[in-house]
Amino acid sequence: MQPSRISVVLGILFLTSIVALADKVTTDWDHRVNFSKYKTFMWIDKPQTDEPFMKDRIMAAVTGQLSFRGLRQVSSGAPLAIGAILATEQKHTWATYYSGSGWGWDGGWSTTQEKTYEVGTLTVDLFDAKSKKLVWQGVSVDTLSRKPEHRTRDYYESIEKMFKHFPPYSLRETD
Repeated sequence: MQPSRISVVLGILFLTSIVALADKVTTDWDHRVNFSKYKTFMWIDKPQTDEPFMKDRIMAAVTGQLSFRGLRQVSSGAPLAIGAILATEQKHTWATYYSGSGWGWDGGWSTTQEKTYEVGTLTVDLFDAKSKKLVWQGVSVDTLSRKPEHRTRDYYESIEKMFKHFPPYSLRETD
């Protein structure tokens, strides 16, 4: 039995809706801040997660991106402070499949299936430690895989995208 056209179209729409949620990364920053003044950073708020190893992996990815860009991590006294928050929520989507003509009017049948998936939002905040003001923020929203190795890869890729253009252009040439 071949699937009807409407079943194929609905299946494609279903997959497209999940992919549309996948891996959206945005960043914003205070355009008045001269980021070249920051040479060191410290963690002040580590991401909380129920997964035992994910906190360290997220921190390692952020630390790696900042180190790659010439900043050095210290345990205290840094002018740049990092906080990260990881939030997850369950989402639901439904897909209805039809047999027969695709509309069920010719004795065909239809079935609706619910798909539950988890969406994670990772927010990385960089603060000026002296003023305690937010100077940069990266947010990643992604559908979470059930496999830890895939989640790890996805977090690393999202964090890499967050910091792709870091440090951002500053309207202030000097401070």
